[in-house]
Amino acid sequence: MPPSEQPLSTEMPLGTVEQIQNLILDSADFEEFLHELARFSAHQVAGSGDDALCGITLLRDRKAATIGWSSDSAREVDEIQYSLSQGPCLTAAQEEREIYVPDLFEEERWGADYAQAVASHGLRSVLSVPFHLQGEAKAALNLYSDVPHKFDGDCASRIRGYTREISQALRLAVRFSLHTDSATNLRATLESRTVIDLAIGIVMAQNRCSQEAAVRILSDASSNGNVKLRDIAAALVQSVGGGAETRTHFEEPGHKETV
Repeated sequence: MPPSEQPLSTEMPLGTVEQIQNLILDSADFEEFLHELARFSAHQVAGSGDDALCGITLLRDRKAATIGWSSDSAREVDEIQYSLSQGPCLTAAQEEREIYVPDLFEEERWGADYAQAVASHGLRSVLSVPFHLQGEAKAALNLYSDVPHKFDGDCASRIRGYTREISQALRLAVRFSLHTDSATNLRATLESRTVIDLAIGIVMAQNRCSQEAAVRILSDASSNGNVKLRDIAAALVQSVGGGAETRTHFEEPGHKETV
């Protein structure tokens, strides 16, 4: 069939958020999701067919740990920083700012021990970008390449945008992992993403707030009321769908309107 006669596809390519949601639903548990997220992130930011290592650092109660890694090597180079109590991913998470190491052979900020130890793994450049979790924990996405100056210019801009896109997914994942007894509850909650998405839209419309603020409102209501997020979302959607005037107690701090 000539190209002009080929049927047009009605399927739109999945965006980053949709792909992350599918990772959540396809993962058996919270730990598997984080490893898949790290592997997905390494693939997304590598570009040009190059390889990259990715680790996700979580900092909580003054303790740091890599909770997701694209490979054992990624976990090992993250842990070098924990053993030295210093390094780009710790600085990025603690101070919530981007840290870039263009070339480990010329790096002196954390002493020679750090740079030499990471370079011994065949790596040359590092980029750590913080996640803004807005809660009990702090986190950073750590990227490593065997190419010096790998994360310069457009590559760094792409990574910043990607990190912003996945921050919400990671924030929800970490929040529910910290507030539930079983990571299975995370999966069960996010399987109800359709009704949750509807509830987020309702909160955004009635409070005239951003999507991020709406997610925070619903999540805080879930935590404060010890009620599952999907149950709160279902109740809100049902009340609006039933035509009843909705009056709920959860709203954005400092916001005077009801949801």
